[in-house]
Amino acid sequence: MRNRVDRLDATHEEPPKWTVQASEQTWLHAYGSPGGHLAESHATWTPSRGRPRARSARCLVGPAPQPGNPPETADGRGAADGPERLDVRHCAGSMTDSTVSSPAMSVSPGTPGTPQRLTRTRDDLRNVAIVAHVDHGKTTLVDAMLRQTGAFRANQTLVDRVMDSGDLEREKGITILAKQTTVDYADIRLNIVDTPGHADFGGEVERSLLMVDSVLLLVDAAEGPLPQTRYVLQKAMARRLPVIVALNKIDRSDARPAEVLDEVYELFMDLGADAHQIDFPIVYTNAKAGTATMSLDEPGKDLRPLLDLLTEVTPPPTYTPDHPLQLLVTNLSANEYVGRMAVGRIWNGRIRVGQRITVVREEAEDATGAIEPGRTVTLNGTVTSLQTAHGIERVDIAEARAGDIVSVAGLPEVTIGDTLTEPADPRPLPRLDVDAPTLRMTFGVNTSPLAGREGKYVTSRQIKARLEKEVLGNVSIEILPSESSEAFEVRGRGELQLAVLIEQMRREGFELTASRPEVLLRNVGGEVHEPYERVTIDIPPEYIGEIQTALAGRKGRLEQMSSDADGRVRLEFVLPVRGLIGYRGQLLTDTRGTALLHQIGEGYGPWAGDVTHRTNGVLVSDRAGNSNAYGLFNLEQRAELFIGAGVEVYEGMIVGENSRSGDMDVNPTKEKKLSNIRTHSHDESLRLTPARPITLETALEFISDDELVEVTPLSIRLRKRSLGQHERRREGGKADDFRRIAEREAAEA
Repeated sequence: MRNRVDRLDATHEEPPKWTVQASEQTWLHAYGSPGGHLAESHATWTPSRGRPRARSARCLVGPAPQPGNPPETADGRGAADGPERLDVRHCAGSMTDSTVSSPAMSVSPGTPGTPQRLTRTRDDLRNVAIVAHVDHGKTTLVDAMLRQTGAFRANQTLVDRVMDSGDLEREKGITILAKQTTVDYADIRLNIVDTPGHADFGGEVERSLLMVDSVLLLVDAAEGPLPQTRYVLQKAMARRLPVIVALNKIDRSDARPAEVLDEVYELFMDLGADAHQIDFPIVYTNAKAGTATMSLDEPGKDLRPLLDLLTEVTPPPTYTPDHPLQLLVTNLSANEYVGRMAVGRIWNGRIRVGQRITVVREEAEDATGAIEPGRTVTLNGTVTSLQTAHGIERVDIAEARAGDIVSVAGLPEVTIGDTLTEPADPRPLPRLDVDAPTLRMTFGVNTSPLAGREGKYVTSRQIKARLEKEVLGNVSIEILPSESSEAFEVRGRGELQLAVLIEQMRREGFELTASRPEVLLRNVGGEVHEPYERVTIDIPPEYIGEIQTALAGRKGRLEQMSSDADGRVRLEFVLPVRGLIGYRGQLLTDTRGTALLHQIGEGYGPWAGDVTHRTNGVLVSDRAGNSNAYGLFNLEQRAELFIGAGVEVYEGMIVGENSRSGDMDVNPTKEKKLSNIRTHSHDESLRLTPARPITLETALEFISDDELVEVTPLSIRLRKRSLGQHERRREGGKADDFRRIAEREAAEA
């Protein structure tokens, strides 16, 4: 690293005194007066490849050095003694980098008047997050990177979407949990974080962005930017992370890369991008074939153009020498041998096995008020195991330093948002903040007559312990007590997120009941506000009228309508979350299964009024027994059945959807009376229409406020909250009385 002192020719109210350049990629530009004062400067740094980068700094500098002598630093040594001896503690202002590069050494940012330290960078490491809308090819692209960089053995059996390791992820074809992997390219290690693409798992994306220095934004070359694309880009721009745009699936027959690129530029402008953010690099990829190119005129051969762009644009990790350990916990994992492991990025310092560390936590206010908000809690522990990613595997290491993403064991009480630091000099980092939940559901004990037959964990204590375990690893979910000791209020981002939690508990052997999702309301200026969603619906043009009619009843407002190259129409609505609950099933029915729906949070707005939900009633069994084909044959004339013959039912269980409004108590166990009178053969061989299949997602969308979903490891049933017929009638009468009183009070007011 070369050091030199140069004179600068520039126009300024006072002549420039000197400029110190620690290397070709490091500079400090300052103007001063003989007495030393605070002055401002601006300079441009041009790397070996890429566009010029602008930086500014305000520094308190001393008198000019004598001609021929290097400027002295605060410790009395000259700049020629080496860049690590350069002392810039008098820099009082801010040093900003409006583009994507980080120098080999720079001034660490801070508030005016506070001492600053010299920072260094790790040129052998890059941290990147891949973000996109669901099903735009993130995980497939990571697969191609791993294959082309030699992460797999030559004889290793490979599967598609290797990063989607969970059973639910493979079944649904979506990424649910953010995962980290590494690839080695050109003597640089790339830490790549694969993030979920669905809006309900936005908490995973927010935590992932806290570990990386740049973002690779994938956009489908045919579909263009969709709601989740807007969400992840907004989060990345809020942290001022460099963004690389990759137009994926350019091999599709309906690909329109030029138009999609214009839509991406419009999206950047809508989000308030400045001149530097909107000047993003662009690469065209085909993740399935494993190719990338910088120009559509040149077919891609491999992913080298993309990897070159990632290593060039992503700034290397920056840290302060001799700074105590700072590691922000952004995720938790479990190991059957060492227990809970804290996952996070090291921002400063080093960590090694056997080291004594301190966990610093700022307690938040809980629902009971037992904890004082803002109180800082410290816990001590010893690092018993240290792991990092190597390809798709986790490997043990003895030591890690600034910039590395590691998993640390030995702290059984660590939680997401804690800071791991040194006991002698604890310096906590700001606790991570994620968007608040918008929906709530009630998880309770299964109280049906069939409870305990299929599940292993059925008590409220076991359900509570499982929910508390989920909160430790998922900060976007909240657990609150309910009015009943056998039920718990669970808050989350959306229906899919809560449905995935229920499905995971079901596969683990839990039995429970779940209520219909409800929105979380806010009081703003004395008015009730509710959450809204921005919904994009992709349909054939012949269904436009049906969609607009259905969403008008759900208080939807049409914002935009456009046509694609393949003739399909894209409608963009803004509507209350209440109106979206239970609509997916109706949408598929109205469009014969040809519609695609995407959604993203739009924030809170005024209460929109009553929203139409399910207009039809249900068939409720009035007794226990086994369903019979004879009884069901008479019922399917007036309803759509959820069960077939030979299914065990109980009083209060929902067996079908009524064709009219209002519930109807029925007897699905009715049998044909035996007699010695001969009948035709067709009377004895009844043919039933196949029952409508009930999945967990469709069940949560279908039920009303007085109904529950009964979930067991083997079955999903619908039931009434009150199983007895007389209890339901009594509660229905009370509800009618309350409604009439409310209407009378409103009329009098």
